[in-house]
Amino acid sequence: MAHMHLCVIFISGIFLCGPTRGDPSLQMSEHDLRMEVGGKWELNIHIWSGAETECANISITYNEDIIATDKQVIPVVHSVSNYSVTVLARYPGHATVNFSLVDAVGDRVLDTKFVRVTVEHDEVIYYVSAVIGWIYFVAWSVSFYPQIYENWRRKSVVGLNFDFLSLNIVGFMLYSLFNCGLFWITEVEEEYMRRYPTGLNPVQVNDIVFSLHASVATLITIIQCFIYERGSQRVSWTARGLLAVFAAVVLISLILAWTDVIEWLDFLSYCSYVKLAITLIKYVPQAYMNYRRKSTEGWSIGNIFLDFTGGLLSMLQMILNAYNYNDWESIFGDPTKFGLGLFSVVFDIFFIIQHYFLYRHHQAYLEINGEDNPGSLDDLLSEPIIA
Repeated sequence: MAHMHLCVIFISGIFLCGPTRGDPSLQMSEHDLRMEVGGKWELNIHIWSGAETECANISITYNEDIIATDKQVIPVVHSVSNYSVTVLARYPGHATVNFSLVDAVGDRVLDTKFVRVTVEHDEVIYYVSAVIGWIYFVAWSVSFYPQIYENWRRKSVVGLNFDFLSLNIVGFMLYSLFNCGLFWITEVEEEYMRRYPTGLNPVQVNDIVFSLHASVATLITIIQCFIYERGSQRVSWTARGLLAVFAAVVLISLILAWTDVIEWLDFLSYCSYVKLAITLIKYVPQAYMNYRRKSTEGWSIGNIFLDFTGGLLSMLQMILNAYNYNDWESIFGDPTKFGLGLFSVVFDIFFIIQHYFLYRHHQAYLEINGEDNPGSLDDLLSEPIIA
């Protein structure tokens, strides 16, 4: 990335006189701008002052690598309260134009305002990304319902692994916490922008809706496990141990954040890392159960196709955004989102192979009854490495 520096110019303004009730303040016509490379935008500035104003000027600072302005200082003229400055988009990225109203006599800053500027390669990519975001939101959200319907149709959850469900509900709850915290809590968002000064908040509205909906849909599936036939299936001790470890990580991180040892952004990041770890392992018990039963009966393939579609589109959206804004940091700023898509796609391909190639015409011969809880993580870990 080109070297970034600030262009700061302060010059004396023309004196303004009169009796005062308070310091003048700046009002901006826009607070956020989205522009294409080469585009221009005229910002209007209004000076709101008391009965007495002082000697003042407006100084402008900005990142020269991304944007430029036609003025770097605006002398304040007596009886004139409206001014304008033209912003030119030079290179993709995120920048801030800072405006300071400065007392030219005492060199005292009377007021400051800023305008966030997002410069993109192409506006078409922006809209394509937005459409893709809502498509994968729909695909991922709907993906929970084929399994719910399958359970209702069969009046049975035999074939649906309980370890998978227990890991899934914890993962989505933590993902919801990360999304809501980074999107709605101002302190956390400010911490993120300080750490990634040219970055864009990676959490969008559809991410929040998806994660909250996923938590509810998974909870409904868990409720079905208490209602319908389930054989001897239960959550394995191995899965319980993993959940205890994850709970300890979250609890320790929470205490560290509460005592100001780490920032709240770090706490939410650790929650997202736990979610990513869960995504890495949550499909393993289901895949192993299918292998033990030599069947995918009870495990909805409709869920897999929709999840596969959502995963691909999620990664595509992040790549498009990173290119459009020259903002590859946004991918690393939200590793859960990209990792969620990547690992989901890998496991979905494996499940498709199981369903259509390995066990296409197989009926389940391993009945889930008795006390051994076959197909669980306990069963997997108890198998000898060498037969």
